[in-house]
Amino acid sequence: MTPAQLSRTVLHTVRRAVEADELCVDVPERVKVQTPPRPGCGDYATNVALQLARGRGEGAAARIAEVLRRRLVETPGIAGVDVAGPGFLNITLDARSHDQLLGVVLEQGDGYGLGDGLAGVHARFAPADEVRAALVLHVVIGLVEGCGGSADVEVGGEVISVRSAGVDGRELLTRLGSDAARWALLRAAAHDLPDLDPAHLLAQREGNPLFRVQYAHAVTHRSVGSTEGVDDSALLGLLGDFPRTVEAAARHRAPDRLARHLVATADAFLPGTRRKRLAEATRVVLANGLRLLGISAPKRL
Repeated sequence: MTPAQLSRTVLHTVRRAVEADELCVDVPERVKVQTPPRPGCGDYATNVALQLARGRGEGAAARIAEVLRRRLVETPGIAGVDVAGPGFLNITLDARSHDQLLGVVLEQGDGYGLGDGLAGVHARFAPADEVRAALVLHVVIGLVEGCGGSADVEVGGEVISVRSAGVDGRELLTRLGSDAARWALLRAAAHDLPDLDPAHLLAQREGNPLFRVQYAHAVTHRSVGSTEGVDDSALLGLLGDFPRTVEAAARHRAPDRLARHLVATADAFLPGTRRKRLAEATRVVLANGLRLLGISAPKRL
C-alpha cells in the first residue's frame, strides 16, 4: 500500500463513518498521511481526527480518532492502528502491504516518482543568469514536467529566488566536478548559502551526504543478506513517500526537498543488509532521485 493509497483508504473510512452516522463531520477533500517523526509509531501517521475536531471542544479529536481506528483495523493491508496524543492515528501496515509497495516501485522502475499531480499546470519562469538560480530553474522545470505539468521560460515569468552562490559556474565545475557542484547548489535551501568546500563535497566518507547517497546506491547492486535485527519501516516509508516528495519539490520550486529525501533514504538503507526486493526498490528511488537532480548514480565507488 502506497501513501497515496493509504490516504484514499483513510478518506474512504471517514466517509463510511459519516454515512453510518458514527460521525457528524464534513468529509474533507483529501487526507494527508506521513511518515512518523519517531520510530515505534507505526508506518504512517495522520492528524485527520484533529482536523475534523476543530471547534468541537475538548476530547472531540480522541473520540473521532477512536471511531476511525475501529474501522481502519478491519481494512485489508492494515495490521494495527493506535491513537496517540490528542488524536493522532498511527497506522502499521502488514507484510502484504509492504510487498505491494515494493511491487509498485519495481514495476514502475525509471518512472517511479513521476506522475500527473501537476497535470494542467503551465508554469512560466523568468530567465535566470546567476549559476545557482539557473541550475535550480533547470531542475524545477524537469520536476514540473515529470509531474505532468508544462513549463517555459519567458520575460515576466516567475522568478526563481535563491541565495547567490557567489561563484562563476566554470570555476565551480573545475573545482568540484559536475556531481558535487550540482549537489552543493541544489541541496541547500533557497535562503541558505551553499557549502562549496571541496573538502566536504569530495570526501569519500560518512560525513559527506552526497557520498552516502551514491554509496548507498552502489551497495544496492551487491548481494544482499539477512534483515535480522534491522527495522525496515523507516526505509519503506521513505520509498513510499518518494513520489509525493518529487511533487512537493516541483510545487514549491525546492529541489533541496528531494536531495534531503535521498539522504534520509540512504541513511535508512545503510545500517544493515536488506533482502533483494527491498534493495532493488531502494536502488530505483536513489537512481531516479539522482537523475532528477542531474547527478550520476554509480554502481561502484
